[in-house]
Amino acid sequence: MTSVALLRQITDYAHRADPYPLYAELRKTPVVRDEAGPYLVSTYWEIHGLLHDPRVSSDARNLSAEAAEFLGQEEDPNLPPTFLRLDPPEHDRLRRLAMRPFGPPHSPRRVFDMRGELGEIVSGLIDGFRDRDRIDLVDDFSYPFPVTVICRLLGVPREDEAHFHGWADTLAAGLDPVQGTPEERETQLRAIRQARADLATYLAGLIEERRRAPRDDMLSAMADDHGPDGRMSPLEMISTSALLLIAGHETTVNLITNGMLTLLRNPDVLQRLRDNPGLAVPLVEELLRFEPPVQLLPQRTTLADIDIAGTLIPKGASLWLLLASGNRDPQRFHDPDRFIPERPDNQHLGFGSGIHNCFGAPLARLEAQIALTELVRRLDNPRLIDDPPPYRRNAVLRGPRHLPIAFDGLTS
Repeated sequence: MTSVALLRQITDYAHRADPYPLYAELRKTPVVRDEAGPYLVSTYWEIHGLLHDPRVSSDARNLSAEAAEFLGQEEDPNLPPTFLRLDPPEHDRLRRLAMRPFGPPHSPRRVFDMRGELGEIVSGLIDGFRDRDRIDLVDDFSYPFPVTVICRLLGVPREDEAHFHGWADTLAAGLDPVQGTPEERETQLRAIRQARADLATYLAGLIEERRRAPRDDMLSAMADDHGPDGRMSPLEMISTSALLLIAGHETTVNLITNGMLTLLRNPDVLQRLRDNPGLAVPLVEELLRFEPPVQLLPQRTTLADIDIAGTLIPKGASLWLLLASGNRDPQRFHDPDRFIPERPDNQHLGFGSGIHNCFGAPLARLEAQIALTELVRRLDNPRLIDDPPPYRRNAVLRGPRHLPIAFDGLTS
């Protein structure tokens, strides 16, 4: 099978439920070039090295015109890029400013102190399953839980979720290459532009409210911060808060849903977690390796010629880093297609690596640990209704769109 056919299949919805055989085929040649231009990197050590290589840019402005067109990426003329799409030193300044109200060293207990609140949200959602014998885990739990959390953390009114849900779905779908006829591509791009504009307008109004009347939330803290890096501009605040709002729930929805699906497919592990809640910590790390919520990073550009795995990738080339393939690389992980909760030395790529390592990783870990522990503790005899379940169309943020589960009742 050629690399061209593999790339098409990786993004083809028909293979969304199980892309891992395609990744295994692709790893036979660690670095290959697709006919559309991108170089695909599929093995662990090569991906890890490139994630730490300063000659690889995350700045979308460095994409060639061909790569930008293929990805459907275009600069927003009205907003600056988020720190996720910048290189040092601009990346470092914005990430430090965003981190000040979120985590160490300035807010070291922000996530830790949310543990009790997270438990209350989870308990409330599961209590809502009483008098039912089946649920859709996504609609009834995996989506509302992290959305409630990120809204409280940022200071976004939960009742506004109906507004930003559609915008978030459109923007997340825009991470995939835009496909179809020229007319269909333009329609998709128009939808992305409109969602971006609507979300920016909404957040601008909310930020202004927080400036006038600060609260104990991240938006207020960012609006009022006067640290050594100065403060974010109004437009930088909009870009950053949009990133945190969307990334703060989209990936966690997939992590929790993929996690419960994996446990239901491995009932012995589910029972072990029920008997030993402490297993949740290594178990979530193995989930991040085995079924990562972010499957691939399609937006990287080389700033110089790079020789990797015997292939010369020229300056200005577009890179696709297949994180999920690297996580199943047998040269790095023993028996990689088995789910082993206590896997030793589990330095997975589930949150990326290097300077763009997932900003919200500590919170996502804690959310998944609490969610999965409580679900398996309280659901009596949970079981899948459909396997495989229907998946989201997104190849980058891969996870079930629905996960119907039957159960016999709830424990207290």
